[in-house]
Amino acid sequence: MLSQNYLAAQGSCQRIVPALPPGQSQLVSMSNWPTGRFFLKCAAGERGRIMMKGEFNGMSELHKTMPGFVPKPHAWGSYGIGNPETHFFLQQYIDMSERVPDPNQLCSKLAALHEKSVSPTGKFGFHITTCQGQIPQKTGGWEEKWTTLFTKMLRHVVDLDIETNGLWKELEILEKRIFSRVIPKLIGNLERDGRSIKPSLVHGDLWEGNTGTCFETGNIYIYDSGTCYAHNEFEIGDWRCHYNKIHNKVYTRTYLKHYGPSEPKDEWDDRNRMYCIYFNIIYSVNHLDQGTAVRQTAYDDMYYLIDKYAPFADGEGPPRLTEADRTGLSKERDHTAA
Repeated sequence: MLSQNYLAAQGSCQRIVPALPPGQSQLVSMSNWPTGRFFLKCAAGERGRIMMKGEFNGMSELHKTMPGFVPKPHAWGSYGIGNPETHFFLQQYIDMSERVPDPNQLCSKLAALHEKSVSPTGKFGFHITTCQGQIPQKTGGWEEKWTTLFTKMLRHVVDLDIETNGLWKELEILEKRIFSRVIPKLIGNLERDGRSIKPSLVHGDLWEGNTGTCFETGNIYIYDSGTCYAHNEFEIGDWRCHYNKIHNKVYTRTYLKHYGPSEPKDEWDDRNRMYCIYFNIIYSVNHLDQGTAVRQTAYDDMYYLIDKYAPFADGEGPPRLTEADRTGLSKERDHTAA
């Protein structure tokens, strides 16, 4: 961790700080340093400190494993001024296009990251908390079983969703059954009857907006991570979300060519649906009322999995959504509309 005074002593910090409005969390424009160009990201308050520390540590782990796939992280720290105090994350600047990534290059690199990464403890989790957007995930700490960690992560965002968006009693009924009956069967099957899965280092928030293609080299880079060691299939649960352009099935098909499904293979699509529920719920938390439509998608997906793995007795389940119940996603939040 570096302080403002340390960076200033290197003849650098004063040249960037004026671009940051006090007390705001934003991306700050890059600046030419004697040794190159850098990218500075800032956020205020205790939440900002968790975000910047988590992103630096996560990106550092990714860069250590696949340096040609991730901009090099340089530092994180606090400015030591302001109320609330502002914190920063500094990394290599790469001039990149925002076009959707080439499926072959992205998926081959991502599969290599998942295959070659090695958890330092042999367990699932991470040594500190990492965030997706502004939301801290339940990634800090280590678990022997992926089922245990995933349950903790999903329960955490479900609790935040209720706190942020209010209690939806019918959704709560489904969530309780997902935790008590479906996850132990569906995700538990990965680690049952002699089967096991390796903890793979995942980016954790990999939609097209967190990728870029270098103008100079054509290399794809990933950034803005919510890193942890997880089941590799968890990574592409985000690709099922209909509001991302990476939802295009070519990405999932290409990834599976490089890294095939875990056993039981015939449950791959159901696991993908379960992991998508996590990303939709945390989206709902990050975007408040703009997440209503994806909260409804999570409701549908939970009901689908319950019907298959732990069905309600006739007349016991909550009502299913009708077309009249549904809320659309705004063009601002539907990335496929751009």
